Amino acid sequence: MSISFYRPGPGMFSPARHLWRACGAVLCGWLLAGSLQAVAAPTATEPAAGEAPAQALRARHKQIKDKLERSSFGRPIQLDSIETPDGLQGDVYAVVEHPLSEVGSALKGSANWCELMLLHVNNRRCRVSGAPGRETLTLFVVRRYDKPVDQAFELPFAYRVASATPDHLMIDLSAASGPFGTSNYHVTLEAVALDEHKSFLHFSYSYDHSMMVKLATQAYLATFGRDKVGFTVVGQTPDGKPEYIRGMRGLVERNAMRYFLTLDAYLAADAKGQSEQRQRHWFAAAEQFPRQLHEIDLDTYLALKREDRQREGLGR
Repeated sequence: MSISFYRPGPGMFSPARHLWRACGAVLCGWLLAGSLQAVAAPTATEPAAGEAPAQALRARHKQIKDKLERSSFGRPIQLDSIETPDGLQGDVYAVVEHPLSEVGSALKGSANWCELMLLHVNNRRCRVSGAPGRETLTLFVVRRYDKPVDQAFELPFAYRVASATPDHLMIDLSAASGPFGTSNYHVTLEAVALDEHKSFLHFSYSYDHSMMVKLATQAYLATFGRDKVGFTVVGQTPDGKPEYIRGMRGLVERNAMRYFLTLDAYLAADAKGQSEQRQRHWFAAAEQFPRQLHEIDLDTYLALKREDRQREGLGR
């Protein structure tokens, strides 16, 4: 799979509102003043609803700050992966040299997400449809970079800005179904300001798969894909080199990192007319990890992306 990007929680609902509809105004007023008071009104020490996610992400930064400072990636990045009961999830945490206002300006907007996701070598086309606030972002993905665009499968994401305040940004993309027995895709970006110049990002990518898909993927990774590795170090080779995780978690780690690097490249050249600059930035960043991410040479990659943009009438 080429797509892999924290699974957001369901929409909030108010127990007080439903109870009000279910009973008379007099009785309900008494209940709301008494037994439901704790539900209806936050205490003085309880954060407001919009503040809680930002506080949680800052707490996460504090928790992993030492790991970020000692990161083997050469910059403050932490990559985690898990096999969930039904699928896979990869999470990338990073400190970036961009203020939150700049991150928000660059990454709010479905069209911007189309631009950044097209930096991934396997993503060949992206289109936005629907009214503002209800956009669908449809990604066309080929199984290998050298496959023609007419063999791409479509992955329609519902695009949602879950939070956009001066202190917190959260953008969620979700797709109920995908190709080859996959489903429940979630791509989430969350960010908070650390100071006037830096932000802390959490990028998450997850999806579910059927048992048949899981077994087929495991078989591929044990044979033709046996040399493919992720980033988590699980031991040492006989000659003292790092032994990297393989299998399903290795797969989701590679995809999560590729997509995080699209965000990073987009932020690095946040201006119109900078498509090739972003492509070069993404490619150079991926090539820092050739053991995990190398697939193609620069000239071939740029030619593919140039062809894609010309086909869509986007120019260079």
